[in-house]
Amino acid sequence: MAVPHRVVIAVFPDVDLLDVTGPAEVFAVANREMSGRTPYRVLLAGPDGGQVRTSAGVRLAVDLTFDQVGDRVDTLVVPGAVDGGGAPVIDPELVDWIADTARHARRVTSVCVGAHLLAAAGLLAGRTATTHWATADRLAADHPDVVVDPDPIYVRSGNVWTGAGISACMDLALALVAEDHGERVALAVARQLVMYLKRQGGQSQFSVPLWQAPAERRDIDELRAWVTANLSADLSAAALAERMRLSERHFARIFRRETGTTPAAFVEAARVEAARRLLEGTDESLERVAAACGLRSAETLHRAFRRRLGTTPAAYRRRFRTAA
Repeated sequence: MAVPHRVVIAVFPDVDLLDVTGPAEVFAVANREMSGRTPYRVLLAGPDGGQVRTSAGVRLAVDLTFDQVGDRVDTLVVPGAVDGGGAPVIDPELVDWIADTARHARRVTSVCVGAHLLAAAGLLAGRTATTHWATADRLAADHPDVVVDPDPIYVRSGNVWTGAGISACMDLALALVAEDHGERVALAVARQLVMYLKRQGGQSQFSVPLWQAPAERRDIDELRAWVTANLSADLSAAALAERMRLSERHFARIFRRETGTTPAAFVEAARVEAARRLLEGTDESLERVAAACGLRSAETLHRAFRRRLGTTPAAYRRRFRTAA
């Protein structure tokens, strides 16, 4: 009989509850789906015995202490925690334990801001990684040797996997099941959990309004809000410059300085975001979706989706459609 994958999930005070229970539930459903086999044995490891209070106030019972984990670890899962100001919690003793335990693990994964712990342990040096979009800039600044990509749901770099914000922990765990036992088992688990088998690795974690940080100039923020509310209008750089009463060249320079992107790139991203919502929630034709979002034609919509999301509008709708 095959030896179960020994999955060790680190738990510590104020850890995000879903970061822990999400992967655990995916592995538990995989056990149920594999008729008589128990492919995963999930253990919660904490700094001490007893219970750990999570950020949600729910207490988790620890199966073993960090000192008791030993070297029999198949998959190490490192969740995250944030302090009152939203900064990732980095405990030096926890970081040391992660670095030591990772040497014995076949596979190391982080969930959400747990990536900051992996980076502090030196496990992400020279690798591409993701984390919650809100702390991606901090991860990149604190660890310049890490290539931080804030867009994907999860990233695999060798035997190290990093997952995006909170609920993406289940997408990551499902990908681990698929790696271990194949797509058919992962599909059965996804069906039981009412999940997509694959929320594409390149699928954006967040929408345009979320990732656009506030600009120092209020008029640029107001312009961006106006753009997202008037996607079918003439949003060329010339038209936007005229609206701002600036020369086109000066406007483009200010917009890039304030937002980190060009006016054309922002407009296209906003239009694609609106198209995504229509494809997910309506049965409108691609031509109507394109027109409603200011993309003019289904062909232009197709090109924008390929460029931004690496997929086609039709494929996106099949995967993410929520309309009846």
